[in-house]
Amino acid sequence: QAQLVESGGGLVQPGGSLRLSCVASGFTFSRFAVNWYRQAPGKERELVATIDSAGSNTNYADSVKGRFTISRDNAKNTVHLQMTSLTPEPPAKYYCHAQSSPVDYWGRGTPVTVSS
Repeated sequence: QAQLVESGGGLVQPGGSLRLSCVASGFTFSRFAVNWYRQAPGKERELVATIDSAGSNTNYADSVKGRFTISRDNAKNTVHLQMTSLTPEPPAKYYCHAQSSPVDYWGRGTPVTVSS
């Protein structure tokens, strides 16, 4: 059974950092591109960062560019999102999404709150 499990979320002060992790199992992770999305209650899901299957190419939303870094370790079936210089935001859940057409998989999310 394919599974993605996020971890590392929590409460952090503005200007602080968090490192999110997503661990995959039950499928060939190295063949899948991975995205991080975030969603606040009542708001649309937002694509935050992407990384290709080999970890060669990354893309970021303009709002996080220069502050967030996505990376992956295919030997460990893991992708990370390093978040720095965090700004105050409503609580949001960050989701890991693996895709390799025609299939994709979603994690259940990990909550992140940036507040003083």
